[in-house]
Amino acid sequence: MGYARKIQTLEATPVFAPVQTVAKAYNGAGQGYAAYADGDPRQLFKFSGLHAFADHEVWNRLDAELLRLKESGATSLSLLDAGCGPGTWLRRIVIRARELGFGSITARGFDIAQVQIQTARRNAQDLAHLPGVKLRFDCSDLLSPLAEATGSADITICLYSVLSHVAVRDLPKVLAELARVTWGTFFATVRAVGSEPTVFIDSIDKARDFHFDHEHNRCTVEFRNGSHIEFPARLFGGEELRKLMAEHFIVDELCGLDIFHSRFAPVHRWNPDSLMPGEHLAECLSALEAVHAHDPEFIDRANHLLLVGRPRRPERGD
Repeated sequence: MGYARKIQTLEATPVFAPVQTVAKAYNGAGQGYAAYADGDPRQLFKFSGLHAFADHEVWNRLDAELLRLKESGATSLSLLDAGCGPGTWLRRIVIRARELGFGSITARGFDIAQVQIQTARRNAQDLAHLPGVKLRFDCSDLLSPLAEATGSADITICLYSVLSHVAVRDLPKVLAELARVTWGTFFATVRAVGSEPTVFIDSIDKARDFHFDHEHNRCTVEFRNGSHIEFPARLFGGEELRKLMAEHFIVDELCGLDIFHSRFAPVHRWNPDSLMPGEHLAECLSALEAVHAHDPEFIDRANHLLLVGRPRRPERGD
């Protein structure tokens, strides 16, 4: 998959501006970012993208939460996607919620990248006009106060590298605000400290060179098309993530996603097609994932960490 347009080279400035550089990187990724990040946007539940195993695991938990809410007697649903990108995850949840019979669905996604918001709006046009659905996408960032009322979101998601691009000093403030607006369950994923390399906005084979500065939490990438990006990024350890969340959320689950699957995926520029994993190998890898996903010895070696939690608030409206 190529770029929809060439990423603009970031001008060197005396002050590293995290918000602007992250926005430029994901704007520069263009409309094609959706296919890289989420797979085919026309087949939302096929989970065939680069992160297919992790996507399926995240979806299983989201689907279980929707079922739990429906079985509890809920007829309405409020959703928030913080850092929604092209809107794929919010579309998945809204579609499934309608299938389950929720009569009123209010959903908002926001992202720092205007190009991704434009993609989300375009892809969600049909959903946004369905009876009982109020779905909108805004261009905003996590450092700004959220528009949602306190305790208003039944489900809040903040998936993949969104929190990885937030400066460490700002994370407590961001997490406090996400906890404030969440009444129900919060789902977050971040890139693990022992994960395989990534350049975040496209497949790694598009990069000529890249470097991750762990001391300063920055990622620098030189792409084969000659473009250059530099933006803030952080890789998380499992216990580090738990401690960060603990002040604002009761952690129900912390696990590693994709500890084994990506390690056994063939590299098309090197391995023959005959090495594509078959059904038996896929089943064996899934069994290994199930055994070790919560094992502290393996969690930090996963590609992603998944945290599921509930806000520390005694009652609605506090």
